[in-house]
Amino acid sequence: MISRLSFILLFVLAANAPAQNPSPKDKLKALKQEESRDYFQKWLNEDALYLITDDERAVFEKLTTTEEKEQFVEQFWHRRDPDIRTPVNELKEEHYRRIAYANEWYTSATPGWKTDRGRIYIIHGPPDQVERHPAGGPYIRPPEEGGGTTTVYPFEKWWYRHMEGLGAVELEFVDPSSTGEYRLALNPYEKDAMRYVPGAGLTESELRGDTTKADRPYYFPGNYENRLNYYMGSENDPFRQWEKFVVSQKPRPIQYPDLKEVVNVNVTYTNLPFKIRADYFRLDENQVVVPITVEVANSDLSFKQEEARHSAKVAFYGIVTSLANRVVAEFDDDMISSFSAEKLEQGQRMGSIYQKILLLNTGTRYKLDFIVKDLNSGKVGVVRQGLVPPTFGKTKMLASSLLLADVIIPLTEAAQMEQRFVLGNVKVRPSVDKSFVQKNPVGLYLQAYNVAIDQATNAPSLRVSYRVIRDGKSISEVVDDTGESLQYFSGERAVLIRALPTDDLEPGRYQINVEVKDRIGGQSVTASDEFRIVAREVAKN
Repeated sequence: MISRLSFILLFVLAANAPAQNPSPKDKLKALKQEESRDYFQKWLNEDALYLITDDERAVFEKLTTTEEKEQFVEQFWHRRDPDIRTPVNELKEEHYRRIAYANEWYTSATPGWKTDRGRIYIIHGPPDQVERHPAGGPYIRPPEEGGGTTTVYPFEKWWYRHMEGLGAVELEFVDPSSTGEYRLALNPYEKDAMRYVPGAGLTESELRGDTTKADRPYYFPGNYENRLNYYMGSENDPFRQWEKFVVSQKPRPIQYPDLKEVVNVNVTYTNLPFKIRADYFRLDENQVVVPITVEVANSDLSFKQEEARHSAKVAFYGIVTSLANRVVAEFDDDMISSFSAEKLEQGQRMGSIYQKILLLNTGTRYKLDFIVKDLNSGKVGVVRQGLVPPTFGKTKMLASSLLLADVIIPLTEAAQMEQRFVLGNVKVRPSVDKSFVQKNPVGLYLQAYNVAIDQATNAPSLRVSYRVIRDGKSISEVVDDTGESLQYFSGERAVLIRALPTDDLEPGRYQINVEVKDRIGGQSVTASDEFRIVAREVAKN
């Protein structure tokens, strides 16, 4: 019995020995570590959520010590300091002020910084103008929403005179649950409380019986053509979608880092020839759409047989930098050209064409490094060239690059912005070497800017002449006085397309001059380029 009591006493003493108890110092250290983990998690997933890049997040998540994370946070804000000469980081202070404002004014069941209004406010700052309808109720639609009257949920409209990379923007937030949580609307009909109620809240065209609710442009993608019945404004201009597209882009990891290394080590050799061209089209007064089109002759590529197909795979890498060596755009991609055994010989006489569309600032010089790699043979081609986007003013009549295309097709509906060879609502595939087979038409695409609009017809009045020149002599001219070439127009641009017949053109080199005369504004502009006609028999060989 005494032995048993002795064992119990020893066990109790051992359990309560000082060596097993954490000291106050250890407790304080553990508490600080826990607080540190909570602090950095909050910083990563709340404070810096709308600022940190994917690459920065990946680096931060690999850090293990508190010291490393503290140094990262310090450098994170230092890189974003707009003026390192001042004692405070103005961007950091403004960022936390915006978070505090969002939490104070936009909190519902969701913290303010997490809501749609909070996110937009934190990223872009306070809007320049706000229209609030906190109670909803009766609403008279403006013409661009179809007119008529309806009942709406609570909603707000925010206007930004300028949003980085987008220009002037109108945003709409709707509270369909009337709980104070406003959500960013994808279309102006989300605030309509009557949109699913038959016979209620009809637009003017629906009241006339010309359309039904199912015809509204935002209900189905195929209803885009119904926009004419709803007087839709410039937000649905096909070129406006380029502006929206650029804002939605996020840089993704480079897929072919070995091609990037070619640029980093300044490699100048090349054993895979290819042709490249850059063209310029106005987006707005500050930015230019720059399609980069590349063609690789299939005869220079290595084809590998995979089952019944013969395939060549090509990788592309491009980087655009400013004269100060700041990276403006970086991208990589790949493309596969595949033919059956019966079509392989014919396919090897063709070319593989790739296009990347960039948006660059006007009046700035850039450098483009473009790398092409045959993934089957390992051959690499390198081109370095300058890019100089022109400045398109607002008064003088000007023209874009003149595209000579082997494919030019008007589209009946808006295409996906990621789709190659699409400018607005026209599919255009430029001929990089500007060679065309005899009797195949030459597609012409041109944009004219700052054309006047006839107030009577609400359309421009243009005279467009297409003149073919050989050895300095004009050999043919086609004049369009009726607007047949006009594919699209607005107060900023007129898009002209034309198929130039080549039946009467002998093989050889030619020049095409396109002159656009504005009969209302009294201005004119001319664009020209050279091209080559190849005999059909030569093309086959």
